[in-house]
Amino acid sequence: MAAQPVTVLITGANRGLGLEMVKQMLEGKCPVKKLFACCRDPNGPKAEALQALAKKHPNVHIIRLDAADLGSIKQCSQQVGAQVGTGGLNLLINNAGYLDKSTLQNTTTEGMQTTLNTNLMGPMYMTQEFLPHLRAAVKASKIPGMSTRKAAVVSITSFLGSMQLVKDSYSFFPAISYRISKAGLNMLTVCAAEELKKDEILFSLLHPGWVRTDMGGEEGEIDAPESVTGMLSVMESLTEKQNAAFLDYKGKTLPW
Repeated sequence: MAAQPVTVLITGANRGLGLEMVKQMLEGKCPVKKLFACCRDPNGPKAEALQALAKKHPNVHIIRLDAADLGSIKQCSQQVGAQVGTGGLNLLINNAGYLDKSTLQNTTTEGMQTTLNTNLMGPMYMTQEFLPHLRAAVKASKIPGMSTRKAAVVSITSFLGSMQLVKDSYSFFPAISYRISKAGLNMLTVCAAEELKKDEILFSLLHPGWVRTDMGGEEGEIDAPESVTGMLSVMESLTEKQNAAFLDYKGKTLPW
């Protein structure tokens, strides 16, 4: 039996990992009914590659979204809801992120607040506002258990949010506000998984690896296509057994 087409939303979809996710999902085995590609400035120069993809693929819908602004998130949710209707949203990928590389001694209030707003508050708001669409997808689905083809929230996190791994990486990559925001995102996801397990909505965390992107820098260990190929493969394999899991792009479980 052919796989049912899914509806997907990706934040930070105009470059880096987000743009690569859009590309690979359009070429993937699982048919995509609608793909909502969200970014802050859809008409800006940083979104030209995404606009080119949307022109080739009518199932790609670009939506303006500031993932750190609740008003923008509410507006986005209304736009998505109008398009998906009772079919709902199958997969929400919280990919938008902000990196501040400061240490404890030189971090600023502004840097910490910006990082937390984007990396922690944003995914919290996204989950809250898109919950009705995720619940609608569960109701419309005939698939048993949990999966990203039914209803799921996958948040792109980092091994830098692992408390157990701080000693291994802090000396060459402190980024204290980023680490704190990702540790918070990890806790948010575990709590959401527990609170909403009866709704049959899957929550999972994925570390993309150290990727050569604008954020990851040229020193990264892998390119975006390799990371995204791995992450999409992991996403496709997720079941209720991985609800609240903290995994890397190869499917390996990471320590909290």
